[in-house]
Amino acid sequence: RGGRGMSAMARVKNKQPAPVQITAEQILREAKERQEADPKPVPSKITDADELAEYRLRKRKEFEDGIRRNRNALPLWVKYAMWEETQLEFDRARSVWERALEVDHRNVTMWLKYAEMEMRHRNINRARNIWDRAVAILPRVDQFWYKYAYMEEMLGNIAGARQVFERWMLWEPEDNAWTSFIKFELRYEEIGRARELYERMVTVIPKLETWMRFAKFEGKYGKAEQARGVFERAVNELGEYAMEPDLMIAFAKFEEKVQEFERCRAIYKYALDNIPKSKASELYAAFVAFEKQHGDREGIEDVIVSKRRFQYEDDLKQNPFNYDIWFDYARLEEQDGDASKVREVYERAIANKPPSLEKRAWRRYIYLWIYYAVFEELRMGDEERTRAVYREALKAVPHGSFTFSKLWVLAASFEVRRKDLKAARAVYGRAIGTVPRDKVFRSYVELELQLGNVDRVRTIYEKMLECFPANCRAWTSFAELEQSLGELDRARALFELGVEQPLLDMPEVLWKAFIDFEIAEGENDKARALYERLLERTSHVKVFISAAQFEAGAGEIQRARDMYKRAEKILKDAGNKEERVLLLDSWVAMEEGLGEEGSAEEVKKRQPKQIKKKRPLQDSEGNNTGWEEYYDYIFPDEANTQALKILEMAQKWKKQKTE
Repeated sequence: RGGRGMSAMARVKNKQPAPVQITAEQILREAKERQEADPKPVPSKITDADELAEYRLRKRKEFEDGIRRNRNALPLWVKYAMWEETQLEFDRARSVWERALEVDHRNVTMWLKYAEMEMRHRNINRARNIWDRAVAILPRVDQFWYKYAYMEEMLGNIAGARQVFERWMLWEPEDNAWTSFIKFELRYEEIGRARELYERMVTVIPKLETWMRFAKFEGKYGKAEQARGVFERAVNELGEYAMEPDLMIAFAKFEEKVQEFERCRAIYKYALDNIPKSKASELYAAFVAFEKQHGDREGIEDVIVSKRRFQYEDDLKQNPFNYDIWFDYARLEEQDGDASKVREVYERAIANKPPSLEKRAWRRYIYLWIYYAVFEELRMGDEERTRAVYREALKAVPHGSFTFSKLWVLAASFEVRRKDLKAARAVYGRAIGTVPRDKVFRSYVELELQLGNVDRVRTIYEKMLECFPANCRAWTSFAELEQSLGELDRARALFELGVEQPLLDMPEVLWKAFIDFEIAEGENDKARALYERLLERTSHVKVFISAAQFEAGAGEIQRARDMYKRAEKILKDAGNKEERVLLLDSWVAMEEGLGEEGSAEEVKKRQPKQIKKKRPLQDSEGNNTGWEEYYDYIFPDEANTQALKILEMAQKWKKQKTE
C-alpha cells in the first residue's frame, strides 16, 4: 500500500509543456512591481525648548553610542561635528573635531572640514590656527597650503598670503606649487618677485619644463636678451637632457619671433645634429616650415639634405644591416662636405658586422671599409687614418672561413702609392702567409715585375706553385716569364713539370701554352711529340683538329690528312657522331683552303645526312610521358648497314605472316 501511494504521488498526468512559459526573471520583475513602498517617517515638530533639549540629548546619545562601538568610524565623527554645527553649537562642534583628530591626526578630510567650518562662520583667527597646525603636521599635503594662501588672499592679506607661500617653498614642493606662487605675484604685478621665484625654481627643480616656463616668462615680461639668456643657460646646465625637441623648437621660435633668422637656423641645425633621429620628426617639420618662410636656395638645400638624412636614419633603425642605405648615407655626407659626419657614418656602418659567416653576406660590408679608406686617402689626404682603416678592415674579416683578395691588394697598393715598398711587401707577405690566394700572388708578381726584381718574381711564383700546384695559369705565367727572359730551358722544364701534375684545373690551357711555346721557338718535332703525348691522354676532337691544323700550317699536308683519318676512325669506333661531323667540317675547310691540290670532294663524300627522329620521353620513375624530336646523322659507311637491317626486318615480318 505504501508503494502504491508513492507511485500515485510521483505520477504526472500531463507531460506536455505549458502554453505560456514563465522565466525566473519575469517572476522577480513581477515581485518588484508589486512591492509596496516603505512607509515614510512621520515628521516631528519641536514646539518648545524642552522638546529641543530632548531631541538634542537623544541625537547626541546616538552619536556617542556609535562612536563607543567604533571609535575609528571617521564618517561618523564628521556627521557628529556637522550636526553640532547645524545646531549652532560651535564649541561642541570644535570639541568633536578635536576628539576626531586625536583618533587620526593624519586624516586630510578632517582638517579640511574643520577649517572650512571656521571659514564659513568667519572665525578667521581660529581658521588660521587650524591651517597652521595642519601644515605643521602634514607639510606635504599641497591642498592645505593652497587653501591657506587662498583664504589670506581673499581676505586681502597679501603679505600674509606671500608669507604662507614662502613657508611652503621652504619644503621645496613640486613645480605646480612654484607656478601658483609665481601666478600670485603676477596678479599683483610683482614682476621682479616673479623673476626671483623662477630663478629659485630652476635651481630647486632643474627640469626641462621649468626652464621653458622661465623662458616663456622672460619672453612675455622681459627683454629679448633676458629670454635668450634663459634658453642658453638651460642648454648649458641641463647638458644632455637639454637635447629635447620641445626646448629647441621653443628656442628657435623665440629667435624667429625677434627676427634673428640666422640664430634660428643655427639652433635648428645644432638640434638636428645632436638630437636622436627617432625624436626629431617634429623638429624637422618645424625647420622645413622655417626655411620655406625665411630661407634661400642654400637653406632649402640644407633642408633637403636633412630630410634625406632623417629618412636614412629611419630606414637604418629598422634594418641596420642594409648596407646599400649606408652607402647612400655616406655619399650624402661626402657631398655635404663635413668630414666629421662622414667619418661618423662610416664608423657606425662598419660597426654592423654581418651576423652570418657566409662570404656572400660579407661582400657588401667589405666595400664599406674600402670606400672609407678611399675617402680618407683621396678626399682627406690622411695617410695614417687610411692605413688604420685598412688594418682594421683586415682584422674584421674572419680569415679562417674566407678572405677577400681585393682588400689585401688595395692595402698593398696604398703602400705602393705612398712609396713604402717595405710596407707593401709586408702586406703581401701577411696575405700569402695567412690566406694565400691566386689574385694576391698575381698582384704581387705584377708589382715586382714593374720594379724589375726578377729573382723576387721567381720566388713568388715558386711559392704560388707550392700553394696551388693545380693552377695552370700559374705554370703558364711562370714559363712565359722565363721565355721572355730568354731562359728557354727553364721555361721548357716548367712546362714539363706542369703537364706531369696529377691534377690540373685547366689542363688544355697548359698543354696549348706548351705546344705554342715549342711552335714559337720553331721546334716542330717537339710540338708534334707533345701532340702525340696529349693524344695518348685524351681523344677529344679539338685536340685532333688542332694537331691536324698544326701539320697543315707546317706544310705537312699528308700528315694532316693522316691525322684526320686517324681521328675519324677513333671517333667512329667511339660512336661520337657530332664530334665526327665537326672533324669532317674542319677537314673539308682545310682541303678547300688548299685549292686545286686539295681533295675536298672526296672528303665531302664522307659527310653524313641529317635526319629527324623521334624518341620517347620518360620521367624519373621510368614512365613514358611523350615524344621528342631530335636530329641524327647517317654516314655513308653506315647506309648499307642500315639498308641491310631494314631488309632483314622485312623478311622476318613476311615469315611471320606466312606462318
